[in-house]
Amino acid sequence: MKLCIDRTWDGAPLPAAEVATIRLSAEAEGLVVDVMAPFFGDPAPAGLPGPTWALWEHEVVELFVLGAEDRYLELELGPFGHHLLLTLHGRRNIVEKLLPVEVVTTRLSTHWTATARLPSGLIPPGPHRVNATAIRGQGAARRYAVAEPMPGPQPDFHRLEAFRPVVLPTALRRR
Repeated sequence: MKLCIDRTWDGAPLPAAEVATIRLSAEAEGLVVDVMAPFFGDPAPAGLPGPTWALWEHEVVELFVLGAEDRYLELELGPFGHHLLLTLHGRRNIVEKLLPVEVVTTRLSTHWTATARLPSGLIPPGPHRVNATAIRGQGAARRYAVAEPMPGPQPDFHRLEAFRPVVLPTALRRR
């Protein structure tokens, strides 16, 4: 399954050079998340690569997977190897944060890639809905992009009703 982050948060199309993609695939242990995104050169978060609180304040690509009863996970990946994995129950209600996740990141001058492996136990039971976002820039130059637009007065990536219904890759359908 492929998600294209190809629109601004409110639905305008992005230039092709700004489009990021997320591919989801199954493996025996869970869900593999592959990100390919342009690198805009924002400063790295303080601290070593690994679990990083408030990663959304930096250049980042995010995946949201919503299941039954408003249970969802949020995975954030950054171009410098920082990541954030949260589980939530209800809009913005964090249940677990800074969860460990296996991530491999590669950064080049114009783009970056990351692969994360999410254990199947973290994926909420279906039916599933998803969205993906990309954030970059600082101050007035801050930009918010999405796979599924989030209409409203300002960007809010936790508008669960705007997530797209999906059938997750085969190994996860048993949940």
